[in-house]
Amino acid sequence: MRAWILEECPGDYRLGDIEAPDPADDEVSVRVVASALNHMDLWLTRGLPEPRLPHVPGCDGAGVVEAVGRGVDGVAVGEEVVINPAVACRRCRACLAGDSPYCRRFQILGEQRWGAHAEQVVVPAANVVAKPAARSWEEAAAFGLCTLTAWRMLRRARLAAGETVLVVGVGGGVSSAGLVLARAMGARVFATSRDPAKRDRAVAMGAEAAFDSAADFPVRADVVLENVGAATWDRSLRALATGGRLVTCGGTAGGTVEISLPRLFFKQHELIGSTMGSYREWDEVLELVTAGLRVIVDEVVEGLEAYPSALERLRSGDQLGKLVLRH
Repeated sequence: MRAWILEECPGDYRLGDIEAPDPADDEVSVRVVASALNHMDLWLTRGLPEPRLPHVPGCDGAGVVEAVGRGVDGVAVGEEVVINPAVACRRCRACLAGDSPYCRRFQILGEQRWGAHAEQVVVPAANVVAKPAARSWEEAAAFGLCTLTAWRMLRRARLAAGETVLVVGVGGGVSSAGLVLARAMGARVFATSRDPAKRDRAVAMGAEAAFDSAADFPVRADVVLENVGAATWDRSLRALATGGRLVTCGGTAGGTVEISLPRLFFKQHELIGSTMGSYREWDEVLELVTAGLRVIVDEVVEGLEAYPSALERLRSGDQLGKLVLRH
């Protein structure tokens, strides 16, 4: 199959031919119609984390089932499917309790296992679901990782209707999905960005107002959704109302931060970490997308060959929402 391949780390991807994997007994092979970029694509080239080489990136994808393993039931060749990028064993104590992100064998498509920036991808049959008929291939490929991550973040932060949410760095895929989800959950939403055009788009997407990420945030939020990290961390904490919860899934602008302990305990704040989502949360996200939840796609580029230009746009931070490759 043709695929984008990482052969050394640190290193760069190359487009080439690599032997397509066969599905195991509980797996399916999917011909990828569209895949979406994530910051994981960039981090892998720097060894964050270092993958087993050679490696094929791509955390998000949608396509058509081409082959099924001998033990697979309920998935047929020819079905149009969306891939859940959060892979777990589904048998351990954490998985059976409904919290598969705690599984010791937890994997992310395109990180610990080959991903979707290729003509084919092999995943567990449990990780494919029917593509919502009313959604485009581009939307189907775009929502997986980021919407699932944002949904678990807001659930872990116990967001309730009528509360105030601050979404920091709205241009990213998780943040833009968080804005849309928080509005759907009945929250008041505010956003931040360094880019005036992105602030305007955030308001058009449903935010009451949007602020410059480089200045203080003039709002007191019950929940702050953070994945920027060191560049905004102190301002994000200061934006919390008494009893507020900050939930984070990453640190794209620095992973080392400082915390004022007096502010933390006197204001009775909570700091919550979150990663990906469970199979149950994936089903909830799929239900929302099927019902019409907005999926923010920044740009669609045609052909696997366009991956480097899309990757450069992601690296520059110019996008708001997801960048999608139409294969």
